[in-house]
Amino acid sequence: MTLYHGTNVDIEVIDLTKGLRYKDFGMGFYLTSDRPTAVRMAQKKARLFGGKATLITYELDEAALTSDLKVKVFPEKACVEWLLFVDANRDRKNTALIHDYDIVVGPIANDGVVLQLTNYREGIYSPEQVAQLLQDRYLDQQYYFGTERALRFIHKTNVEIV
Repeated sequence: MTLYHGTNVDIEVIDLTKGLRYKDFGMGFYLTSDRPTAVRMAQKKARLFGGKATLITYELDEAALTSDLKVKVFPEKACVEWLLFVDANRDRKNTALIHDYDIVVGPIANDGVVLQLTNYREGIYSPEQVAQLLQDRYLDQQYYFGTERALRFIHKTNVEIV
């Protein structure tokens, strides 16, 4: 399976410690199956941090999803379990590790999702109401790699300036 990473520099070696802690699925390396989403991310990162909008293509050995790795695959649409998982990982009050998955696959919490997460945190909506509100939205999919074991299943195949 082809996956993409949008960034502002080429990545020779993936360093999991350089990821940001309070992302959707925690600190790790993120890819998407949607090329336009990765291109937008590359352009955004280059605009914010300098460098050149860089799209890195990887091939995922799908054996990873059925191997002895600990893998969590969420439905493609928002659900309560995914919403609470993203909320816990993004919550800066949480100092403990939220999960021990090697790979997590699920929707990307875009700006619209973040708005609804805020509504949930402020008690405006329940998790069920937020998941229902997000049901009609297409959310691009992301692939999180959180361990060195998981990284063994992806291989860089191309780098291009976009």
